[in-house]
Amino acid sequence: MKILHVVGARPNFMKVAPVMRALNKYRMVRQYLVHTGQHYDINMSEAFFKDLRLPEPDFNLGVGSGSRTRQIAQIAKRIKPVLVKQKPDLVLVYGDINSTAAAAVCSAGMHIPVGHVEAGLRSFDSTMPEEINRIITDKASNILFTHSKSANKNLLLEGVPSYKIHMVGNVMIDTLISMLPKAKKRAKKTPLRQYGLVTLHRPANVDKICTLDPVLKTLGEISRLLPLIFPVHPRTKKQSNCLKCVEKYPELYLVPPLSYLDFLNLQYGAKVVITDSGGIQEETTYLGIPCLTLRSNTERPITISAGTNKLIGHDMKKLRSEVKKILNGHGKKGRIPPLWDGHAADRIAGIITSKNQ
Repeated sequence: MKILHVVGARPNFMKVAPVMRALNKYRMVRQYLVHTGQHYDINMSEAFFKDLRLPEPDFNLGVGSGSRTRQIAQIAKRIKPVLVKQKPDLVLVYGDINSTAAAAVCSAGMHIPVGHVEAGLRSFDSTMPEEINRIITDKASNILFTHSKSANKNLLLEGVPSYKIHMVGNVMIDTLISMLPKAKKRAKKTPLRQYGLVTLHRPANVDKICTLDPVLKTLGEISRLLPLIFPVHPRTKKQSNCLKCVEKYPELYLVPPLSYLDFLNLQYGAKVVITDSGGIQEETTYLGIPCLTLRSNTERPITISAGTNKLIGHDMKKLRSEVKKILNGHGKKGRIPPLWDGHAADRIAGIITSKNQ
């Protein structure tokens, strides 16, 4: 059985690593890794491959940055010859990035079965490019691997047959569990005893100065109460003029993007995480760290109903208030959702191989 894994950005790498390891246990399976090159920053690509012990990609499409339309068109154009040559029995795609949607549609168009890891997530916000990617990918997929009952429900309401849906748990948590001991052994990237951690990369937050500026100023004010470490995503870094405003806040530390283990090390020790990332909402839920999400919706509602996540939207007054609550010992408590146990990839591998018998 020949399986082609397609990845293109940080969250994909964290999801594909445990799945490849799980499938390695089956002698019937041959695996190939395609890296689209959607993320090209070394700390957001190569360093993650090293940390996660991923093999060198068998194919690197070298797409690079660009508009969503350009990326999808280039990925589809460059992956087609790989699919023609390799003739895989299954293409596995991960998450909701442009690479995911492009690979799924191209494979489906060539009548190659597609498996979607992290299927069924919905924010119900069609202005998010990721939401469009999720819907397109799920429609193109033959096997849909979900991480929660709410994801199953979304797919069933959209008319996906139940036999295609498999609730397996969260492969990102597989990676977190396996890497956490190593991350804990790393020296902290900061001498701070207490600190918060910030990540921002969603277009709705960082592409417009009128949106990003008040967020940065509020983060600066919060840093006077709790020092904040802010690894700056390449997309956010483009707003260099806007970022200059943080110079007046010496306790708001802008740092380059971090490797997975370094970031996990900081995340584990953080008092609070302020983010707009979906994956970090999940990681903080597992780690039991209060998470304040600068979005008005989430495709991961289980992180709110069961976990430590709270939606802040763009209400900067609420952000300040919630941070003060956390500092006063009243941060949100949560629990680990069902099947977030480190064995999701084993379940995926078992399902895939059983279908080929």
